[in-house]
Amino acid sequence: MVTPRVGMVGGGQLARMTYQAAIPFGVTLRVLAERADDGAALVGGDVEIGSHTDLEALRRFASGCDVVTFDHELAPPELLTQLEAEGHVLRPSPAAMRFAQDKLWQRDRFGALGLPVPAHARVATVEEVEAFARANGGWPTVMKAARGGYDGRGVWAVRSPEEAAAVLAEGARGGLTLFAEATVDLEREVAVLIARRPGGQSVVYPVVETVQENGMCRELVAPAPIDPVVAAHARNIAERISDAIDVTGIMAVELFVARGGVVLVNEIATRPHNSGHHTIEGCVTSQFENHLRGVLDWPLGSTAAMAPAVVTVNVVGGPSGGDPRANLPAALAIPGVHVHLYGKGPRPGRKLGHVTALGADAGEVRERADRAAAILVGEPA
Repeated sequence: MVTPRVGMVGGGQLARMTYQAAIPFGVTLRVLAERADDGAALVGGDVEIGSHTDLEALRRFASGCDVVTFDHELAPPELLTQLEAEGHVLRPSPAAMRFAQDKLWQRDRFGALGLPVPAHARVATVEEVEAFARANGGWPTVMKAARGGYDGRGVWAVRSPEEAAAVLAEGARGGLTLFAEATVDLEREVAVLIARRPGGQSVVYPVVETVQENGMCRELVAPAPIDPVVAAHARNIAERISDAIDVTGIMAVELFVARGGVVLVNEIATRPHNSGHHTIEGCVTSQFENHLRGVLDWPLGSTAAMAPAVVTVNVVGGPSGGDPRANLPAALAIPGVHVHLYGKGPRPGRKLGHVTALGADAGEVRERADRAAAILVGEPA
């Protein structure tokens, strides 16, 4: 049997961790990275430098792969459609990826399918934002960019027509399509990961709580501390979405849990995702391994948890801009923590790695993971 060649467009930490998952299988993971110092480019054995916005670079890269997948959703949809039309195998497909690339498209299509989404509407004028706010609970209301936003970017909570006007002006300068969304009376945020093969076989990971800070996920708690009925509903939504869009590989569904246990879709990612980093040590099969299995149409692995409680804390650059590698020995002195650093240059607010801890008690596990992450960025433990 010839070793399959999987190509991953994007050379960030997701590709880096997928590379680690490919090694035991003897799978050749090729990476299209923009820079030689991207996280995956630093460790990969088969790296091509090129832009995901360059059709010729994508075409050359795809020609050396049996299947192409992604560590981000930034490649222009029209280029991916062209690659698919030329006979290259893309998993997930451009049609499935569009749901992750365009939040307004996603909202509209999910709503038409009867999936629970927040009230929303495309807006281009202050008057349209004001009308939406009046019809949906008043100020504040949320404004979002349809494409390109992540980690809090492209999301604005506006409290007045004047603030809405400023966001519309910023959007116009950037050529953004904007939509308004009703503010959710939020109890917590959760995520569901599902791995799926081309034929439809899928496995679902336990629901995880995602603790957000300034629009960025800072902690994951698995299993999510929610009512089992709510958890089952969240899993059902993820399964409905995966089948509806015919996704292949890993899909992450981020969800709002509103007061009263109401579950609403926030957004999806059709690739490995931050909300699944705990699965490396915390589940029988990591999201990265199951992503490879899914895109190669191989049997999917068990998603069972390895401990009653698993907590992952993101390592985010602190104000000093210190390098967490300098503090690694001190962090590793904390019993039972698993440290992953992404090879990135440190700067304030940048995701530099993550720490995972497992155990029987969620509070104790969280304390260990928090302490190790704080040590890594030079904060008091």
